[in-house]
Amino acid sequence: METILSSPSRQVIIGGDHPFVIIGERINPTGRKVLTEQMLAMKMDMVRSDALKQVAAGAHMLDINAGVPDDGVEPAILKAAIQAVQETVDVPLSIDSSVIAALEAGLSVYQGKALVNSVTGEDERLEVVLPLVKKYGAAVIAIANDETGISNDPQVRLQVAQKIMKHAEHYHIPPEDVLIDPLVLTVSADTQAAQNTLETIRLIKERLGVNMTCGASNVSFGLPWREHINTTFLAMAMAAGLPSAITNPLKPEIRRAVLAGDLLMGHDAFAGQFIAAYRAQQEQQVKAD
Repeated sequence: METILSSPSRQVIIGGDHPFVIIGERINPTGRKVLTEQMLAMKMDMVRSDALKQVAAGAHMLDINAGVPDDGVEPAILKAAIQAVQETVDVPLSIDSSVIAALEAGLSVYQGKALVNSVTGEDERLEVVLPLVKKYGAAVIAIANDETGISNDPQVRLQVAQKIMKHAEHYHIPPEDVLIDPLVLTVSADTQAAQNTLETIRLIKERLGVNMTCGASNVSFGLPWREHINTTFLAMAMAAGLPSAITNPLKPEIRRAVLAGDLLMGHDAFAGQFIAAYRAQQEQQVKAD
């Protein structure tokens, strides 16, 4: 199964035998005071800069979040951020908001086929987000939790995913346009959190056969040596069947782990991408010297 996202000039395919897709996470004001201030002032300099840096570092897509403290201005900010990013880079985008008005504002100006981040298994949420996804011909990230909260049981997460898929079918959204988020929680709070996610990935792949993505960096929250945890988790998740993740491409360890994973899983013919990335890095080092 292949999920196809697009910008006006570029297409990204998630799933099948295609290489792992990195969705850059950096355009998010959470914990970033300067970016928050710029967004509130409708200045998109840092947004543009973050977009350029992430794509240069190897991001195939970018997640755009404008979750500033004032929900009332989020629709206008998200709309402006999406326009600024699409004027700056040519990769497809994930439109990330819990505010319905912001999602619609972003989708209304997006050029191409966007990814909506996100919907949960709560009935009320499904009834407002899925029609929006259908209206704009987008794909959607579906998080495997519902009114009962986040379960630690992979079987329960699978059941929520199955519920979401049925609702998507009701709204005539094809299964390839639903990316299930198996839920990544921090191992500092629960030592079984990563294992629960990996088992959920395996179950969704086996039982539903749909594509997935997740906020991979959540696994290391609150811990030192985060990059080491993140890269190890990504490698394990790729082996379990995860075809994409929202993560930080500015960390070289992340990009290299994904390249190595694609190579070892047979998704990089004759190590072409791996060698090309290595040579590009060597050229940059020569220029820097």
